[in-house]
This record gives sequence, C-alpha cells and structure tokens, in this order.
Amino acid sequence: MTALRAAFLEQARHCAGLDSPFMARLMTLAATHWPLDDRVAGQFADWEGEIGPKGASLPLRWAGALHALVLSGRAPGLAAVYPPQTCTDAALLGAIRSAMEQEAAFVGAWVQSAPQTNELRRAATLLPVAAWLAHRFPDAPLILSELGASGGLNLLFDRFALDVAGVTLGAVNSSLRLAPEWRGDAPIVAPITVVERCGVDINPLDPRSEGDALRLLAYLWPDQPDRMRRTKAAIALAHETAPQVAAADAALWLKARLGAEMHPQAPVIHLVYHTIAWQYFPAQSQAQAREALEAAGARATQDRPLAWFGMEADSNSPGAAMTLRLWPGDHRFDLRRADFHGRWVDWRTPKPM
Repeated sequence: MTALRAAFLEQARHCAGLDSPFMARLMTLAATHWPLDDRVAGQFADWEGEIGPKGASLPLRWAGALHALVLSGRAPGLAAVYPPQTCTDAALLGAIRSAMEQEAAFVGAWVQSAPQTNELRRAATLLPVAAWLAHRFPDAPLILSELGASGGLNLLFDRFALDVAGVTLGAVNSSLRLAPEWRGDAPIVAPITVVERCGVDINPLDPRSEGDALRLLAYLWPDQPDRMRRTKAAIALAHETAPQVAAADAALWLKARLGAEMHPQAPVIHLVYHTIAWQYFPAQSQAQAREALEAAGARATQDRPLAWFGMEADSNSPGAAMTLRLWPGDHRFDLRRADFHGRWVDWRTPKPM
C-alpha cells in the first residue's frame, strides 16, 4: 500500500465517522483508482513529510479543489454527479477525470495551499473557555489572538450563540446558533467582552472576497449543506465586522504581539487559541510559539493574565483534545475532548484555583 493510498483510506474513515458518506466514498474511490490524472499525481508523488490527515492533508486538498470547481460553475459535468445528485461510481470517476483534465491548472494551483475551513462549530469550544475566563477575571475583557485563523470567522465567536445544557453563551440574540451534543459539566455562564481581536495565517483569506469565500466554502463537504448555510451566515457577519488576519509565520507574529503593550491602562485577559491548526505549523514554528507563550506567561499578572487554549488532534480518540494553560502560575487544565467538527463537546470545567 502506497503512502498516498493509505492517506486516502485514512481520510475516508474520518469522513465516514464525521457523517459524510459522500466524502468517504470519494476518498475510497481515489485510493482504489489513483492516479486520476498526471499533474496532481506528480505533485503528490513528490510531496515530502506527512501527507495524511495529521499532516499536509493531501486528500482534503484534492477534494477541496473538486468542490471548488463545482461551486464556481467551472465543471458542470462534475456538478451533475455531486450531492444532492446521485450517480454510479463509474459516472463519478468519469466526471472527476474529465474535470481534472479540463481544469488541470486550477486544480494544480489549488492543492498547493493547506485546507482552510473555519469550521464554525469549533466555536462551541471557544465560548465556554471565554466564559470561564470572564467569570474567573470579571473585571478584565478579552484580547483575542488566533493562530491559523484562515478567514478569521472564528475570531467572531463571541457573536455566535451556544445553546447547551439549558443555558446560552455568547450573543443571546445571534442568528448564528450552535447546539452540539453536550457531555460532561455544564458550562459557566458569564458575559464575554472582547476589546481587540486579531489572527494570523500563512495564507490568510478575506471572507469578503469572492475568491477567498470560495476557498472557505469548498472545504466544506458537499453532502453537509447545514455547514454551508452556517458558513455563509458567518461570511455575512464578516461583511459587517471584518476580522483582521495578518499574513505571517504564526510564531514570529505571536512573539511580536505578546511583546506589544496593548490597552496598558486597564486589566485585560489575552486569550491565544487555535483549533485544528497546530499540526500544520512547521516544527520550528511550534517550538518558537511555545517559547514565546511561556516567556509571556512568566510576565503575566493577575490584572493581565495570559491564556493558551488548543483544540487539536492527538494520539487518542475520539475527537480532539482540549487543553488550557493559564498564567500567572502556569496552571494546566485538561478540558476533555471535542468532535473535530464540533458536533459534540465533552466538557470539563476547570477547577477553582
């Protein structure tokens, strides 16, 4: 079994587990019939490093390119066999081969960039963290710094509503509502006030741009229209309040941001976070970001605490691990786990310090 075939099959299992039978089918067909063209096959064959779901995610890059062709109207033949349409495997493979041949340059350029989804349901982990911090430090509003922010839609998480365990967190009257299956502790409810928000991405997207909005939508899975509707609602929100995302290496940007004196006259909580993004950072960037956070943590005070939250894949399952570090004191909290797409959250409220 080649590494690429194994990556497609691993991604197929993930897609099946994340309620996307079409994507599981697409990944399995690719594993069975690859190569489907010469150009992308050559690009993928020369790829260095981890190519599967815990690395460069080549299968998702390829699938995103195909979905972009459908959404943009560039491949009507492919659209005719994509959800909600149904077809045979042979018809789907034929349409894929035809689209990849006709749009070889588009697909080849598309797969050069890492997947960017801005999965909004991951905000179901950000809201309880922010509410707990707001409860713990009631006189300090939040500064947000998101690593791997893509289009910055999850920088607006305080403007979403999370309805779980009989309570609502975030913007109570928001039209963008999240209601995952909630397990574990009920979240602490507290008003969340954000005074500054900014993110970083090596290839940031502007959701107000037609091309960048296409990239955000294309990485949603074709048989999950609810995710499409939610993301379109968030894109509309971004037209009202444009999230700021810098184009830079995450570690270098973070070091500079942590070193800047923001809102010096008032207490603030600085919340640094990332959701299914850390794995895409080079090892050197991961090490430098960790070093910058720990150095800033050593300078943190009760009036200006620093929090570092991550929702990331690890060696365990199901889902992703949720972890929180809080300074001063370098307190470490295991917040349990969450589904990669935020369908469920198994939440553990941090114990009082």
